[in-house]
Amino acid sequence: MFPIRDHNPSTRTPVVTYALVAANILVFLWQLQFMDSDRNLMRFWDGLALVPAEIMHGLNLQTLITSQFLHAGFGHIFGNMLFLWIFGDNLEDQMGHFGFLVFYLACGLAAAAAQILPDPYSLVPMVGASGAIAGVMGGYLLLFPRARVDVLIILVVIFRVIPVPAWLMLGIWFALQVFGSLGDMGAGGVAYWAHAGGFAAGTVLTLHIWIRRGGARFWQRTAGHPPHPGSVYRPTTIPIVHRRK
Repeated sequence: MFPIRDHNPSTRTPVVTYALVAANILVFLWQLQFMDSDRNLMRFWDGLALVPAEIMHGLNLQTLITSQFLHAGFGHIFGNMLFLWIFGDNLEDQMGHFGFLVFYLACGLAAAAAQILPDPYSLVPMVGASGAIAGVMGGYLLLFPRARVDVLIILVVIFRVIPVPAWLMLGIWFALQVFGSLGDMGAGGVAYWAHAGGFAAGTVLTLHIWIRRGGARFWQRTAGHPPHPGSVYRPTTIPIVHRRK
């Protein structure tokens, strides 16, 4: 299940979102030359990837930021950049360029803390923008719970696009992270605690905007939809499944 776009246009050019996507891709392209072996990759990550045990000893604190721009493979960076591209512009629209950048990095720090706390002396390196992007998703959910998101469903050879409200898609995603964190706590290379922590942090850090917009009254005025007309796209060649009335 992949979100491919939302119907929530931004009113200004999301330069910070574009810059973050570009920075992540450029770092990954730089990293490619070291991905011929695990040994070379770990050498590249030395001093850049976040190792909880080092942080607990006050070492390599810069990795709290640098690790947010590293990725473990093509699927990792593709998924992260897809989510950032879809949801980041709307948060930047609401927060302003500088405010969004601070918000993004703060969510990444909160996500790192959430992953470190359950196993503070782990020697397993943490990389990825997932925690920060989870924060973007949490803020998006608070402000636009009923924004329309087109989700691509892939079942073997069957492809379908299903339009769903943001609260359903993001709510299911968050629930999976919570259940994952209660299960294997990151076994298999997935930092579930970081995802859940970043999502929660993003929701909390967006509260002041939601309250300034009127809180529950904002939801009542917009019915949870974006307060502007939605985007209209050309029909996709992938069949769209419509809801029955």
